[in-house]
Amino acid sequence: MPRTKTVTPRIAAALAVAIMFALVSRPTAHDIPNDITIQSFVKPEGQKLRLLVRVPFPALLDIDWPKRDPSMLDLARADPFLHDAATLWIADNVKLYEAETQLPYPQVADLRATLPSDRSFESYEQALAHVTGPRLPNDTEFVLSQGLLDVLFEYPIQSDRSNFSIQPTFARLGLRTITVLRFLPPGDGVVRAFEVEGNPGLIRLDPRWHQAALRFVQSGFFHILDGIDHLLFLFCLVIPFRRFRGLIGVVTSFTVAHSITLIASAYDFAPNALWFPPLIETLIAISIVYMAIENIVVDSAVSLRRRWIITFAFGLVHGFGFSFALRQTLQFAGSHLLTSLLSFNVGVELGQLLVLALMIPALEMLFRFGVAERIGTIILSVLVAHTGWHWMIERADLLRQYQFRWPALTAALLAGAMRWLILIVAFAGLAWLVFGVLRHPAKRTAEGKSAMGVEE
Repeated sequence: MPRTKTVTPRIAAALAVAIMFALVSRPTAHDIPNDITIQSFVKPEGQKLRLLVRVPFPALLDIDWPKRDPSMLDLARADPFLHDAATLWIADNVKLYEAETQLPYPQVADLRATLPSDRSFESYEQALAHVTGPRLPNDTEFVLSQGLLDVLFEYPIQSDRSNFSIQPTFARLGLRTITVLRFLPPGDGVVRAFEVEGNPGLIRLDPRWHQAALRFVQSGFFHILDGIDHLLFLFCLVIPFRRFRGLIGVVTSFTVAHSITLIASAYDFAPNALWFPPLIETLIAISIVYMAIENIVVDSAVSLRRRWIITFAFGLVHGFGFSFALRQTLQFAGSHLLTSLLSFNVGVELGQLLVLALMIPALEMLFRFGVAERIGTIILSVLVAHTGWHWMIERADLLRQYQFRWPALTAALLAGAMRWLILIVAFAGLAWLVFGVLRHPAKRTAEGKSAMGVEE
């Protein structure tokens, strides 16, 4: 018989101690707060840059706060602990740059323990006056789990007219950390607001046009690669027409159309009702289903002549979809909004060209060696239609949860509708001119010579 191994009391005791040590040394989930919002202002003034920061006390871990009782901070003895928290949890997690040079470690100019009812961080002037103003009386009942730490940091700079960047790394302060940052450049009275989550990387507070353009080209390029619904729509365009020459006009009409609605949305011409985003998402799914069905039932030769018109119409819808994804990113455009929008569209077009370069050879190989072209077109289109149909049903269910109300018929509404109509007609006419009138210049030249009686 095999010998049974027994666990001796000494081994059992060692295992028990190891388990207890692991449980005690392992940080519990409630040590790190769930949601933390950090508010901050950045303002260069003369030869110094001021950074005002407000952080909730629950995010300031591993500080052995002096207490009057288990939940109350002893304000009379708190200053050195507040200073340690300001450097350990705030200054150590912020890098500021003047041009491309990192600024030296900041000086803590002032700090305050603040009650949660304080609203001074609604503006820079109020926040500065609060942090440099009177402190709370020492006998104030300050609950640690509800309090706020306000800190004023100062950095030496060469000039307040330089280009500044910031790299916050506050992700470890909470399971989900939101940083609300407001930059006040000198002179123009403009406040540039940013809202970022976790560690967003380098944020250029006042980007130059080429810096904004590069960022948005990259954003557009990767957005089209990540957008599965846009890729399926593009895939439907490619399935029956695997010739770059034939697809250039179709894809360009899509780009022109989504550029119109994307730019219009960025300039607040789009509806801001709650039902509008789910409506657009539903229409995007419908566009995928329609294009897939057209691949199945419509003759490809006829479809190619007409498809750019349908693509233009659906491109207007997809442009609104792009605008929803771009809203959070537009905060990084600085004063170069139009440049950033155009750069985003360039990035989308580059992404589309990359997708075409990969899709067309793959489909050619499939139809040449795998399955007959017509059967393959039907099979692939049915699969895409199936996916789009499920998306359409899910998004339509979400859309039905919103109550639609017709907007009041006002002069402003009519003027906005007229601007939209003029824009769409103008761009549609331009597209027709490019893809219709100029499509066969040689043929029209020959017809003109024939009409004048000129023989070849």
